[in-house]
Amino acid sequence: MPPQSSRMSESNPGPVSLLSHDAVRIKVSSVLNKDNANYGKQHLTDRSVETCWNSDQGSPQFIVVDFGRSVHVDAIHLTFQGGFVGSPCQVLANAGSDGTTTLVPCWTAHPEDSNAAQVFEVPQDLRGQRVSRIKLVFPSSSDFYGRVTVYNLDFVGREPSKRRHQSSASSPSSTP
Repeated sequence: MPPQSSRMSESNPGPVSLLSHDAVRIKVSSVLNKDNANYGKQHLTDRSVETCWNSDQGSPQFIVVDFGRSVHVDAIHLTFQGGFVGSPCQVLANAGSDGTTTLVPCWTAHPEDSNAAQVFEVPQDLRGQRVSRIKLVFPSSSDFYGRVTVYNLDFVGREPSKRRHQSSASSPSSTP
């Protein structure tokens, strides 16, 4: 007999990667020696431990993600190369549903200088906000020259629910 929780997870899916949608576009501040084939932005999301985005030297460095739609972000997953960690990580977003493209500071994450995968939970008061663009700004790096190396980037969250307007005739009655 299958566990009951499997049925519940099908009807109420949890957070998923928000980067798997075809409309997602990523922009980065720089690429080491302009070598896009080996160190370009495409390696941020290819899920390979063999490839990475490596910025050129200088600060600040940044990553901009345009989701191509409004989403709810619950967490940011980052895997850096130790010694080339951008920290702090300032998170800017176009929070709200007014369609604005202006990015405003939302919160700051503090990655450790480590090769380990790191997860940064979005503060609870920001989780319900819809965003379509996020910019991660690394004003400094653990590397003397300001280079940042990221092996994996993911944004985990939820697609906004599509609410349908129901007429009062189809709404359940509150009277017994």
